Amino acid sequence: MAEHSTDASPVSVPRRVRNVVGAYIALTKPRVIELLLVATIPVMLQADRGTVNIGLIAATLIGGWLGAASANTLNMVADADIDQKMKRTQRRPLARHAVTPRAALVFGILLGAASFVVLWRFANLLAAVLVMITIAFYVGVYTLILKRRTSQNVVWGGAAGCMPTLVGWAAVTGSLSWQPVVLFLVIFFWTPPHTWALAMRYKEDYEAAGVPMLPVVATEQQVTRQMVFYTVATVLTSFVLIPAAGLVYAAVAVLVGAWFAQRVWKLYRETLAGKEVVPLKVFLQSNEYLAALFCGLAIDAVFHLPTIASYVA
Repeated sequence: MAEHSTDASPVSVPRRVRNVVGAYIALTKPRVIELLLVATIPVMLQADRGTVNIGLIAATLIGGWLGAASANTLNMVADADIDQKMKRTQRRPLARHAVTPRAALVFGILLGAASFVVLWRFANLLAAVLVMITIAFYVGVYTLILKRRTSQNVVWGGAAGCMPTLVGWAAVTGSLSWQPVVLFLVIFFWTPPHTWALAMRYKEDYEAAGVPMLPVVATEQQVTRQMVFYTVATVLTSFVLIPAAGLVYAAVAVLVGAWFAQRVWKLYRETLAGKEVVPLKVFLQSNEYLAALFCGLAIDAVFHLPTIASYVA
């Protein structure tokens, strides 16, 4: 028996270490942080058209990732109770007791502190402060106040997810201007249809957890009508940046904007007709829309293509 225990211990210890490390990584919601990359890099390139400062971009992404990881971790601490009730989130670390709430809280705070230090040291104070505001807003306003109280939670709470546009611009210029604000609004209007499409798919989960997402408290027709409104607002807002960008961004904004709006409109028409809908397709296509739009901006900026305004002038 003693020999069996000795042989098993070298295997079990590495496995436990992997499980613990995996749990802490899961706290940061790595897949959600993809939005940080989609939004931050093109904005930084647009802020300094024709120049690619790899060092600054890398530092900003690291600092921004640490900030987003902090916000996501603290969000899980606050939502541990409802995560246990939702099938989609029951495997999260706190929901399955893989990490203690206290350890997760400390981890989240340390990530936030590290984010501030990295951005202040390698970018500037404004970028670092904006990330701290993002964390405070996401956890304090969205998670603790809005999420469980109103169906408009993702409308206003979604502002936290728009902040990478401001952070990226501030990291390059040390200030803010109208361009990152426009891109902030693009993501702001994009967030409700993107999130509600997912919430339609997991409506029963939110009902079980007592979270009043719009698909829980409204009919499918009402939800998709709102999705159409916010999608149109997203596309029209993206057009505002066209004068400061080049032909590639202009073409992409028009083409993928029409494609995205048509898909959401189709979903709305399907609900009016009483057909069985597949909202998850809209959720996935919304990601593709945003990625294409910002990639178009990045291409324009990297190659320093003439802006539309320069043609007019």
